[in-house]
Amino acid sequence: MLDVTRLRVLVAVARCGSVTAAARALNYAQPSVSHHLARLEAETGTKLIQRAGRGIRLTDAGRLLAERAAEVIGRLDAAENELAAYTGLRAGRLRLAAFPSALGTIVPAAAALLREHQPGVDLRLTEAEPPEALRMLRAGYVDVALVFRYAEGTPESPGPDEEEDSVIDLTEGLRERLLLTEAVHLVTSAHSGSETAADLAGYARHRWIAGCDRCRANLLRQCAQAGFTPKIAFTTDDYIAVQALVAADLGVSTLPALCLRAARHPGIRTVPLPGAHRYVLAVRYGDPPDPPAVTVLMDALRAVAVPPPRPADSKAEETAQASPAT
Repeated sequence: MLDVTRLRVLVAVARCGSVTAAARALNYAQPSVSHHLARLEAETGTKLIQRAGRGIRLTDAGRLLAERAAEVIGRLDAAENELAAYTGLRAGRLRLAAFPSALGTIVPAAAALLREHQPGVDLRLTEAEPPEALRMLRAGYVDVALVFRYAEGTPESPGPDEEEDSVIDLTEGLRERLLLTEAVHLVTSAHSGSETAADLAGYARHRWIAGCDRCRANLLRQCAQAGFTPKIAFTTDDYIAVQALVAADLGVSTLPALCLRAARHPGIRTVPLPGAHRYVLAVRYGDPPDPPAVTVLMDALRAVAVPPPRPADSKAEETAQASPAT
């Protein structure tokens, strides 16, 4: 059985980059850190550190163990925090990781709702793209991760279940809940002189602006289905910068609805692409049931995920309903 204290020392050395810095971070004496590392090597029968000039560095085995140890220690710390919350030893604390457009839309509204109904809960937020958010969730650094996934295949392909959790990794126990299915929009300049058409093939000769790795992959897939490979002139994961570049007529792009809901440049036109969607999901770790505070947060997220219709939209719907069929 590996000693947890020695694993903590190894993780500190991996993060701090030296025995001296790790000792300072842990409030240990430097010889104590060296002793724990030596004992850990004896326990594992593996060389974990090696000399590098006047300092040390982790071997491949050391890096592997440090990564796994960080996850184990994160889960232990999370278990301690959850148990303390259940027994009333400290105020409820929730940690949420979310991608930028969710932090600009869903998360603030959910946080306000949570504060209104559960003022004693301390919600802490971290910005993270889906891969990092899931790593933080597995390691126990957050309780809920907001992630997204683009729809693949045909428009008729079923998406995630809105009511039931689905286990997305049986070995890691991650459970996802669909919060929102949002349209993906084609974004063009309002100064181009022509209306935006929901046909990617019509923009095959244009320059394109791509986003993060997942957004870029979805763009390439959508354009391939339309029969061309886009000429990508700019790449940025800042959706405000994407809109500014498009407004300046430097290219065209695609953006999910949340990006436009968070901020919309007046110099762009948008149109939903048929069959193109992005799923926004809340992911938790471990078997149900969730801790009570997590359940409350999930309810708040689902309550605010879909915005109410704008007055203009409501008026248009009323007009359409009042008009006789032709």
